[in-house]
Amino acid sequence: MPNRRSFLKDSSTLMGGGLLLSSPAGKVFSHFRPLVSPSNQVNIGAIGLNGMGWADLTAALKVPGVNVVALCDVDKNVLDKRMKDLSSMKVDTSRVKTYGDYRKLLEQKDVDAVIIGTPDHWHALIMIEACQAGKDVYTEKPVGNSIGECRAMIAAQQRYGKVVQAGQWQRSMQHFRDAVDFVYSGQLGNIRTVKVWCYQGWMRPAAVVPDSAPPPGVDYAMWLGPAPTRAFNGSRFHFNFRWFWDYAGGLMTDWGVHLLDYGLLGMKAGNPGSIVSLGGRFAYPELAEETPDTLTALYEFEGFNLIWDHALGIDNGSYGRDHGIAYIGNNGTLVLDRGGWEVIEEHNSKHKVSRPLVKASDNGLEKHWVNFIGAVRSRNFSDLHCSIQEGAHVATVAQMGNISFRTGKRLVWDDAKGGFTDEGVNAEYMMKEYHNGYKLPVV
Repeated sequence: MPNRRSFLKDSSTLMGGGLLLSSPAGKVFSHFRPLVSPSNQVNIGAIGLNGMGWADLTAALKVPGVNVVALCDVDKNVLDKRMKDLSSMKVDTSRVKTYGDYRKLLEQKDVDAVIIGTPDHWHALIMIEACQAGKDVYTEKPVGNSIGECRAMIAAQQRYGKVVQAGQWQRSMQHFRDAVDFVYSGQLGNIRTVKVWCYQGWMRPAAVVPDSAPPPGVDYAMWLGPAPTRAFNGSRFHFNFRWFWDYAGGLMTDWGVHLLDYGLLGMKAGNPGSIVSLGGRFAYPELAEETPDTLTALYEFEGFNLIWDHALGIDNGSYGRDHGIAYIGNNGTLVLDRGGWEVIEEHNSKHKVSRPLVKASDNGLEKHWVNFIGAVRSRNFSDLHCSIQEGAHVATVAQMGNISFRTGKRLVWDDAKGGFTDEGVNAEYMMKEYHNGYKLPVV
């Protein structure tokens, strides 16, 4: 490990304390910066800057000793905007190199770690090539766009020994951890059902529009990358990529990996025995979408069932919340979301339990970055709050739900063989086909 990744003891203690980072970049830690010597700086390159990639970079820059040295985006308009944004944040942009091709960024020797904030269909390829290039990786969720990609990403991390964090930042929020600890305490009694839901009133697909030329400044061929070649369509681009199977998996893999993650974590669950999903384009059949705007998936585990329920365009989800996880036990139900957690008593129980609402008190994304940079410096993979292995697990479970929906079948999972019992489904859906000359490296 190069010297520049080693970290001073005092600084490591500071970062491990999980301080709340909520002020403008660099300000909150300005008086600690002398503790971070030049050899202990971590240089970041960010790939994909239009959404969460930019949010990740701004969170990273609040961590002492983290510098941005490279930006990459296939849309020059986004790239130019982010350079201006960095200048307004008082970041010295004279040392920041810009690229339209991520492979050029990976060749930059002083980049220690990369952010992958691209559409989902790029995550696996860039993550594996970044590890091959000697970079640590913070990849947005879902980590892979297929079960096979998730496996390849785990193999790459293990072969190249790089620090890889999945961007499931709820894992760094204290109230989520506290809620799961309460579940582990056994006070809820036997938990027979876990409900996980996501009702997003602000999310809806775009209108159907004709194909057109790509906007000026957009390298559309690079945006497509390994996805099938198609004419440019504005309703499939930028944010709306997530509603099309070529690039993503809809709300199931968008919010689902955040929320299903805690459903699985609270139950210490592996993979389900069977999966069945029902849904469709019920709300917006006239809009541009392929993934279901309404979906219910039932996962069968030993001793309990997990239910996933999502809907675009409406907010009236379970327990008066637009998203959440509910652990339904004999003595009470623990309800958890990004705003906090509470326990609703079961009136008929002799051992009823309840807890008033405990509100969220920290910034999960910023704490997730504190955690990642701490692991980059310590090289202790077990410190990560969401390793690639953990990110791949929940992404795999989310993909199972989508595959059941797409096939219209109740699927049975064979954990020993690592696949569905239906070989035809395995052949068609386990791994994404790569196009346009791109290939997923064999690890």
